Formats: sequence, C-alpha cells, structure tokens
Amino acid sequence: MTQETKYTEDNIRSLDWKEHIRMRPGMYIGKLGDGSSPDDGIYILVKEVLDNSIDEFVMGTGKTIEVSVQGDKVIVRDYGRGIPLGKVVDVVSKMNTGGKYDSRAFKKSVGLNGVGTKAVNALSTYFRVESTRDGKSAAAEFEKGNLTNEEFLEETSRRRGTKVTFVADETIFKNYKYRPEYIIKLLKNYVYLNPGLTIVFNGEKFYSENGLKDLLEDNNNQDDMLYPIIHLRGDDIEVAITHSKTQYSEEYHSFVNGQNTTQGGTHLNAFREAVVKTVREFFGKNFDASDVRKSIIAAISIKVMEPVFESQTKTKLGSTEMGGDLPTVRTYINDFVKTQLDNFLHKNTEIADKLQRKILQAEKERKELSGIRKLARERAKKASLHNKKLRDCRIHFGDTKKDGYLDTTLFITEGDSASGSITKSRNVNTQAVFSLKGKPLNSYGLSKKIVYENEEFNLLQAALNIEDGLEDLRYNNIVIATDADVDGMHIRLLLITFFLQFFPEVIKEGHLYILDTPLFRVRNKKETIYCYSEEEKQAAIDKLRGKPEITRFKGLGEISPNEFVHFIGDDIRLDPVMLDKEMSIEQMLEFYMGKNTPDRQKFIINNLKVELDLVEEN
Repeated sequence: MTQETKYTEDNIRSLDWKEHIRMRPGMYIGKLGDGSSPDDGIYILVKEVLDNSIDEFVMGTGKTIEVSVQGDKVIVRDYGRGIPLGKVVDVVSKMNTGGKYDSRAFKKSVGLNGVGTKAVNALSTYFRVESTRDGKSAAAEFEKGNLTNEEFLEETSRRRGTKVTFVADETIFKNYKYRPEYIIKLLKNYVYLNPGLTIVFNGEKFYSENGLKDLLEDNNNQDDMLYPIIHLRGDDIEVAITHSKTQYSEEYHSFVNGQNTTQGGTHLNAFREAVVKTVREFFGKNFDASDVRKSIIAAISIKVMEPVFESQTKTKLGSTEMGGDLPTVRTYINDFVKTQLDNFLHKNTEIADKLQRKILQAEKERKELSGIRKLARERAKKASLHNKKLRDCRIHFGDTKKDGYLDTTLFITEGDSASGSITKSRNVNTQAVFSLKGKPLNSYGLSKKIVYENEEFNLLQAALNIEDGLEDLRYNNIVIATDADVDGMHIRLLLITFFLQFFPEVIKEGHLYILDTPLFRVRNKKETIYCYSEEEKQAAIDKLRGKPEITRFKGLGEISPNEFVHFIGDDIRLDPVMLDKEMSIEQMLEFYMGKNTPDRQKFIINNLKVELDLVEEN
C-alpha cells in the first residue's frame, strides 16, 4: 500500500517578487542563453532598462541616451525627468509599481505592467539605480534583488535623468558575453522609430532622420532593391516597402510602440493583407497573394493605446483595437495602406511598372514550379516516415509553453559517427539532428527549382518548414555541426551558400549558427578540461600542472556521447552566422563560391590558418 503524501499548511509557500523571477526567469525575459542569439536574455535585460529611457524621450524629455557595455557591466544613462526621488527603490523592487499605469502620462508606452527593471534587478549580481531631479539625487544598490545600500544628496550639479548600472548573474546566464552587433541592432531600431533621438553606444553615435526608410537601407544592399523604397507616414503608423531582385521569400520588420515584434501579430497580418488588396485593386487583377508578396522587404510601425502582447517579452501583438476613437487595428492599417500606397503608385508609374513585372515573373515561376513542388512535398512526406535523415525532437519552435518561450535546435551534421554522437547526447524534447550524406551540392547560381529536385535540400527545407517563409519555422536555432578541418569548412560554406541563395532571411533573422566544439581534452586523475583553442589548452596544462593527458579531437565522431552532452547542453558554444551589410548577397556568393579568385585565396589563408595548421600537425 502506497503511503499518502501529506498536504498541509506547511506545504503552502509564497514566493516574494525576486524569488519568483529568479525561479521562473523565462516568464519575464524569455530564454536565457549566453549571448550568441539576438533574443537571449541578456539583451532583453538591456532592452527593459532602455525602454524606460525611450518612454522619457517619447514624453518630450531627454533627447540623448548613453549606453556603455564593458565586459559584463552595462550602464544606461538618460536625461529625462528622473524617477521621483522618494520612489527610486520602489520602482525597481516592487511589482505593479510604476508611472505607466497612469495612462495620462504614458498613453502609448512600451511597457505597461511595471515588471521590466524589477526583472533586471532580480537577475543581476549588482544593480544600481540613480535619479537626479530638481538639483537633488537619490540612489539605491541591490544584489540579486536585495537592497544593499541607499544614498541621498540634497544638492548636486548633475544633469537630471536616470542612470542604471547592472551586472547580469552568471549563475543564471552561464558563460555569457555581449555581442556588440546585437546591441547595435537593438539601438538602431530605437532611433529608426524615434526621429530626433540620439543614442551613444561606447562612444559611437546613432541617429535616424528617415525612420523605417533608413532601416531598410541599412539592412539591405542598395543594388539588390528592385525600386526605391516606398516610405509612407501617418499619425500612428509608418511603413516602408520595396522588393528584392534576388531574394525568394518575404521579409518583414514590425514594431508596436517601439517594440520589435519579431513574431508579428495582428498588425503584421493586417499589413500583409492590405498590401495584397491594394495592389490587386490598383492593377485591376486578382493576383495570387504569394506572387504579390514574393521577395517583398517591408517594415511597419504602429502606435496603439495599451497594447496587449502574447508574452512578457512583447514579440507578438495580440491587440485587435487601436484604442481611443480609432477603428480596429485591421481596419486602420487597411485604410491607411489603401489610400497612401494607391496614391503613391498612381504618382510613380515607373515603380508601379517594375512592381507589376515582378509579380508577373513570380506568377510564371510559381506555375512552372507547381508540379515539382507537389511531387517534392510528397517525397519529403514519404521519406520522413522511413528514413533516418531527420531524428526529430518532440517539441518545436512556436509550441506553447507556460514559461512563455521555447528554444529548439536542429543540428545539421555529416557522417554516421558524428550524427550518432549528437543523437545519443541530445535533449530529445528540444534538439533534433539532420544527417547529411556527404558534401551537399554547391547551389551558387542555381534556381529555386534545385531545392525541390535535390533530395537533401528538399528534405532539409521540409524539416525546417521554411518553404513559404519563416512564419512556421520549426527550430529557431539551426546549427551547422561539422569537423574543424578543411572538409568541414567546405561543408559549412556549402550550407551557408544554400541559405544565402534561397533563404537569406534565416541568416538575417539570426537563426543560423556554427557549433563550436573543443579541439583538445586536458585531464589528470582529478579534473578534465575541454579546450577550444591553443591558448585554452596551454592554460589548462598550466592549471593541472605535471604531465596531464592531452587528447586532440580530430572530428566530432571521435567525441563520445557521454562527453558530447557537455558541448550541446547548458555549456553549448555557438558562433552566429552574420551578413556583411557592405556586400550584397550576390556579391558574397560570388566571392565565396564563384570562380577561385586571388582575393578569396588570400581570405582563406588569413582566416583559416589556425585550422589548417592544426590539420597538418595531426
């Protein structure tokens, strides 16, 4: 007979605010991560602090915000009104406390629930907030949400405003480091959405005069744009639209009240629908929606009263109402696009003609591919039933989870031994493995038709579920896992070429990574250290002293599953694949995969020297 578990008053426990945040950080900041992904928690912490400074600018004070990131220390200084001095402690340590509940003060604020800086405070080993106003100042310091010090100054010559300093807790964000590229992108989005705002990051100034037009120009090479950007502005809405000459899929940047809604929502759905409807009516033809939107690159920003997001990290808008006397989000966006885009096309017939030719070309290609696509889907469906190329996980990106976010990974690897090690080591709930059969095809210069005709590409596309864009992407981390030798480097290049050629948005949106695995194992009887470079190996030898055993891993297949679990678990090291904005995708493909130019030979010698030397030594 099983013993009954006691359930009494002693079993009931209330967590205070900081304990709850530290126990369930995912509910407040999404995933944790180490900083290798743009949506990792350490960037959400920066964003939560910045949002308060942005609100000050929106309210008409503080035209400059200074941001400093040195190592693990982040400092954000604004010149807004400053937190009321008697509430400095409360606003960063008491839940449901803040000025944003007063809609008179913050009608279209980016954060309404008063959680942001409390989460940063609770998840930091050091947190300091200083406020200066009316010639006086107050400051408070915390450790993991616990108040450790308070200061008051009756007189100060400092300029008014708020300064927040924090160091994220390394026991929660393990082995983290800030990548400047991700912070710069975050800061640029703020200046695009707030004309007149200057943000200074580590001494570098960011400013935008043309809003979303600047965003599209900065994120895309001018030579790849089919026509000059269509830039339309209204009272609570701004849009920018162009089409790519080479890109196959749709690309959108969407914002609500200054928040980058990376997962879209009601406003993006309405915008996509409005563009198709307006174009159909302008040309008087019932074009297929996919043909109108093929290769589109666009951005939309709207402001709504008290927006409702689908998670604390505000990546997807759930609101259907604009608020106040305005109509629904859908009606408001549709009316604006219908009027403004239609007027623009009537006045700019050359752009209208280019757009029409693009749509007709897309229609022709879709019809030519329709039969091939159908057969390819059937092959992929049949293959998934009886082949081992994809060892899937149980849960996928986009599935709901009580913590509000789900991180899933697909490892793309080559060879039975390497894929076998990863498969045995992985988390079967959230990590999947796709096994390549030898080197993939060089897809440079080939048409989309090859994706459906080539078995590997067809099955990879089906596994990721990206045929029609990233809306239903099944894994948010796509990780290329190959050996660190010449063959492994070549496979990496071929896979990156595949994504650049057919699905560049996978790279643009920060989903593609290279798995970093150790080159050496240094151990004695008491301790084992895995080393990712010659420098780390030497440091490990010095630490362990004596004559420790040193093993050089020549390939992923040589690492046992028992060891591999360390490298794809909490301590995983990922290097993000990023685009060079100075080069168009076409230029990059030509450089890396075109004819063997002296420039590329020089690049390979300079950048792969360490890896090539290691291969020759062993």
